[in-house]
Amino acid sequence: MATYATTRARCHKTAAVASVSVSDDAFARHRASSRAHAVPARPGPGWWPSPLTHLPGVGPAAARHAGAMGLLTIGDLAEHLPSRYLAYDAARPVADLVDGEEATIRVMLDSIAVVPTRRRRLRIVRARVHDDSGTISAVWFNQAYLVDLLEPGAELMLRGQVQLRPQRQVTVKAYEVLGTGTSAGLHTEGLVPVYPATEAMPARRLREMVDAARPYLGAAPEVLPAWIRARLGLATRADALVAMHFPRTARDPRAGHRRLAFEELLVLQLGLIAVRRHEETARRALPLVPTGTIARRVRDALPFTLTTEQERVSRQIGRDLAGQRPMRRLLQGEVGAGKTVVAALACAHAVEAGAQAAILVPTETLAEQHLRTLDSLLAPAGIAPVLITGNVPRAERERREMAVATGTASVVVGTQALLVGGVAFARLGLVVVDEQHRFGVEQRQALADRTGASADAAHLLYMTATPIPRTLALTAYGDLRVSAIRGRPPGRQEVRTRWVPEAERGEAYEEVRAELRRGRQAYVICPLVAEGDGDTPARSAVEEARRLAAGPFSAFRVGLAHGAQKPHERRAAMAAFTAGETDLLVATTVVEVGIDVPNATVMVIEDADRFGLAQLHQIRGRVGRGEHPGTCLVFAEPASEDGTRRLEALVQTNDGFRLADIDLDIRGEGSIMGLRQSGPTDLRFARLSRDRRSLAEARRIARVTLERDPRLEHAEHALLAAAVHTAFPDMPRLLDA
Repeated sequence: MATYATTRARCHKTAAVASVSVSDDAFARHRASSRAHAVPARPGPGWWPSPLTHLPGVGPAAARHAGAMGLLTIGDLAEHLPSRYLAYDAARPVADLVDGEEATIRVMLDSIAVVPTRRRRLRIVRARVHDDSGTISAVWFNQAYLVDLLEPGAELMLRGQVQLRPQRQVTVKAYEVLGTGTSAGLHTEGLVPVYPATEAMPARRLREMVDAARPYLGAAPEVLPAWIRARLGLATRADALVAMHFPRTARDPRAGHRRLAFEELLVLQLGLIAVRRHEETARRALPLVPTGTIARRVRDALPFTLTTEQERVSRQIGRDLAGQRPMRRLLQGEVGAGKTVVAALACAHAVEAGAQAAILVPTETLAEQHLRTLDSLLAPAGIAPVLITGNVPRAERERREMAVATGTASVVVGTQALLVGGVAFARLGLVVVDEQHRFGVEQRQALADRTGASADAAHLLYMTATPIPRTLALTAYGDLRVSAIRGRPPGRQEVRTRWVPEAERGEAYEEVRAELRRGRQAYVICPLVAEGDGDTPARSAVEEARRLAAGPFSAFRVGLAHGAQKPHERRAAMAAFTAGETDLLVATTVVEVGIDVPNATVMVIEDADRFGLAQLHQIRGRVGRGEHPGTCLVFAEPASEDGTRRLEALVQTNDGFRLADIDLDIRGEGSIMGLRQSGPTDLRFARLSRDRRSLAEARRIARVTLERDPRLEHAEHALLAAAVHTAFPDMPRLLDA
């Protein structure tokens, strides 16, 4: 499947076919700042997909090393932006140098040689250099090859640490030979870009390749129409790229980034709005209008009162279900926030309207938990859900499938088994997808299309227990309406979290044993199944279960559950723990979802820095689910600052939405679109943790653009439309709806 990062290049290949208007003044200004290159003064519009070997000084070996980084074309190189900049001052005369400072000088090379030392692995290269104001020595460590590379008489620019006593010398940090085709000061003067690099393709070589591509940048294909650039005060794409690669002031990279990030977010938002519009106008759904008292009987039989948040979300869903447009709503809330009750009421609503409801979940364990919960919630209305998973015996599964096909079974709970084989519905009106990020868009939509009636699609309610920051939700799920249940239902206990130093492990174990002696239960979560499974040492579930059972918890019943077990073994281990037959369950993240043990009050997480913050919060949510408060004990020795920040955040707050924001700031969005598992993927320029303003602007401008030109048919929007179609290959005619 094409990704946003890879299809962007195709978009510009398409865009390059058209005539691109580029500012002659801007191009001339940037062209004059570079040295002459063996390329046309005005590169043709087809340069964007040209291979890197078209650049002067870039041979097959360099192109191969760059290709290993995903840089295959000049366009790829142009969009490979610096991660930071080194601020160097302008070159100064040798006579003006100050002892102890770091400075840049422009000098002539008089002589160069390797200086013998007594240390076998230390080789010093010393050169004599001068300018009109004086003479000084230049020193390099362990770079003997420079003796053959640099010839007396060459003009150099050197950047390094100045030492005037006991001898005058510059310990060189960066250098360049002038007159070799690269721009003067490229590595040693002004704002020097530092690119994401590899050992085979270092930042210095990337800098030189981008410099060789400088004349091409002025002809970069333009996607944004002039009216948008004028309205927001944005530079052209050409000027933005030049500002990022060759900034003159600290403001240039910020302005360039804003322009490129905005374009990326605008294309994304146009596509997401088009997806929603396509769903709402091109597809019809069964209007699910309640006609009886089924939903009321379910509500009246609840052993608790719905929270204000649950009531609000239930009303939103009810309005959506009653419409002819397919509902596409994301319901997010933390573990234990009460999403399942809301889903049960939605199912009752659908059944009351004469339709069927299906609940799609990723694992058999979670499916079985949902079946038990829905069975108790829907029983007062006479609704008996059926379960369809790969573990159901064939004869029984065929009987249940027949009940679904004839409409006898009105509510179905299942895993991916619902998506394959001969599962058909009599009148499917609602599909609830739990832990929805574990399914691809095509999988979810495939089930919604099995209505068994004249309507095109069923209503879709997505649920996630991993809170999503608003900015991420607006971007990754811009085609969905988003509802959130904040807070915990009445009676749900707070979980106290503590980061335990290794020296206090004994005391922590005693705290766990004290809980077990009170009749409570506890989890121990490990990142690995067995020793040797990971690249770095970490505790494994198999060895930890053996160690704990033989030592610190020998007086208690210790169970083991992990993903490498046979399904029936894993289910048996979890069932024993749920039934109270096991005191301590050692497990991997298989218990992250699908197991609900109110009697479990302690969660121990080993090597916690190996888990993501959202996952840690999800795991922590397995305790404190009953009448007793929960405790989460975290063991870890983070090797990075980010790991430390994640654990500190986990200790400081139980608010999953706050943690989601912190996690976004710490890790960036990374593969944010992996949440969708289809459509556009990783953002290349935008960073949601810092580009919230650009995201808001992009959503506003996307709406204005589609109001002016609903199908992006105007000539000024041609390249923008091409970009949207390329970024959303799964929906090729979104804008034609």
